[in-house]
Amino acid sequence: MHKTLIAAALGALTVGASTLALAQSTEDLIKYRQSGYTFMSWNMGKIKAQVVDGKVPYDQAQVVAAANAIAAIANSGMGALYPKGSDMGTGWKETRLKPEFFEEPEKVREIAVNFVQQANKLQEVAAAGDQGAIKAQFGEVGKACKACHDNYRAEE
Repeated sequence: MHKTLIAAALGALTVGASTLALAQSTEDLIKYRQSGYTFMSWNMGKIKAQVVDGKVPYDQAQVVAAANAIAAIANSGMGALYPKGSDMGTGWKETRLKPEFFEEPEKVREIAVNFVQQANKLQEVAAAGDQGAIKAQFGEVGKACKACHDNYRAEE
């Protein structure tokens, strides 16, 4: 039931956001999605430095803020930033989206739903403050990111 609700919500967000996306150029949409992923990466780096690597002293407020940012972007309806044909073009840099992304919509949806679930779980675990649980869930979010990269992101 929960998985179905998430899939329905993602679908509704994508349809609603798709209308807005139509008014944007493909170049702009590529820029927006690249910016979103860059911001998520920056926030993942903050959690990694504090909880995984220990390079920076643990600050629960910072980790919670980073997890909240990751979950917010994951839940923002970024699917609307992937119109057909956006596997070619330049945003801030040349897109690395593979054309297979558009040929396997069910697999893409499955990966996207899992990513949203893992990001939401990271937000929940970060709020609880157990560094071991945060580290473990951070790994799950990383796996969810990697699933998309492995299938639909070309190497640089």
